[in-house]
Amino acid sequence: MAKLFSYEEKGTWMEDLCGVTKLIFFLAWTITCMLTYDTRVLAIMLATSLILFKLSKTSWEQVGSVFKVILVFMIINILAIFIFAPGQGTKIYGTEHILYSLGGRWVVTQEQLFYELNVVLKYFTIVPAVFMFIITTNPSELAASLNKLGVSYNIGYAMAIALRYIPDVQDDFHKIKNAQEARGIEMSGKAKLMDRIKNVSAIIFPLIFTSMDRIDTVSNAMELRGYGKNKKRTWYMGRKLAKADYAVMIVTLVVMVIALVVTYHDGSRFYNPFI
Repeated sequence: MAKLFSYEEKGTWMEDLCGVTKLIFFLAWTITCMLTYDTRVLAIMLATSLILFKLSKTSWEQVGSVFKVILVFMIINILAIFIFAPGQGTKIYGTEHILYSLGGRWVVTQEQLFYELNVVLKYFTIVPAVFMFIITTNPSELAASLNKLGVSYNIGYAMAIALRYIPDVQDDFHKIKNAQEARGIEMSGKAKLMDRIKNVSAIIFPLIFTSMDRIDTVSNAMELRGYGKNKKRTWYMGRKLAKADYAVMIVTLVVMVIALVVTYHDGSRFYNPFI
């Protein structure tokens, strides 16, 4: 079974890129997606993101459970937008085309649906980029990349350790879950939803204690090796920028500039098809 958010060498060209390059791409991609509400830009970015995700050879087993959680969060967010700001679309686009009324101030309009469509596009554009960045980047190389960009190596190393131990925590979860099921505690789809939630929640405390033991082991090992003594350090996994890295960074920044120019050419970051 593939491990959640676990780095695996798959021989793709993305893995050959320096961590700095992938980090710059991820930041530029995310910032552009956050700034723009131009549906045309978001649609192109979504298509590009899905193509790159396919080329990265990321397996569904590695991200499936996280994607389901994000999908649930997205649905909750969309519903919350309509409940608390049902007229946001009308306010943004300056027109109102009513489809039907649910009573009171909750009126479904084309403008509101279009606005929430853009929010959905944002989710599906950013999420594949996040998955690609984590899955195709060696955690140790990520720490070195962050340090090259001026981030404290303590912060970079903390992020690297967190990513490195996500698969281990996942393994511990499955071991505890299997042990509980061997004792007759049902956690599969056969049990009722509330019973499953109650039984799975019983895993939290053993998982916390196991993780704390691992943290203690790692911190002791780092202390014995004199970690943090110096303000700077060298990196075994650090890479030098190659031609491909410069090419990817240039293309990324050019695309970012073009996307933002298209977005703000009329003074607004919202594409308005209603005028």
